[in-house]
Amino acid sequence: MMAEVLLFHHVLGRTKGIEAIADQLRDAGHIVHVPDLFEGRKFPSLEEGLGFVKEIGFEEVTARGVRAAGDLPRDVVYAGFSLGVPAAQQLSQTREGARGALFFHACLPTSEFESQWPADLPVQIHAMSADPFFVEDGDINAARELVASANHAELFLYEGKEHLFTDSSIPSYDADATKLVIKRVLDFLA
Repeated sequence: MMAEVLLFHHVLGRTKGIEAIADQLRDAGHIVHVPDLFEGRKFPSLEEGLGFVKEIGFEEVTARGVRAAGDLPRDVVYAGFSLGVPAAQQLSQTREGARGALFFHACLPTSEFESQWPADLPVQIHAMSADPFFVEDGDINAARELVASANHAELFLYEGKEHLFTDSSIPSYDADATKLVIKRVLDFLA
């Protein structure tokens, strides 16, 4: 069965690595939309990307993601990589008809949004077990709470400390872990 996926990029922008993941999902027969929340800008480091995000505002990045869903059908799977997770999570949690959610490298407390997590909405969360952003910033606790509250939720922790380990275009890429992520994501979308 084919899924339609709205995929939000991370703080470095719509990189070749993000496109590569979208292409792997497309190759499996899914429709994948990857809106550019940075209007073409890409950044070589997390610091530079965060600097840009601070200029335009985290809320604006999330709002751009939410607006990107406007023209799409409601029964899509929302996916986000790190900075893209807030938009994916807000849409999953508040836009009726969501088919599923995929969160990579981040997860917010469900209390961030106006409503509870829809109990029957399936979600997968993928991160490295020692990623300081995921662990020290509390995302791992939010992920565990979400998994505990939802009927179809899985948290997958991978060995290592890299944050954006799924992006093949940057040094933190972990090919083996990403291969397993993609397998689990394709099973989820099937």
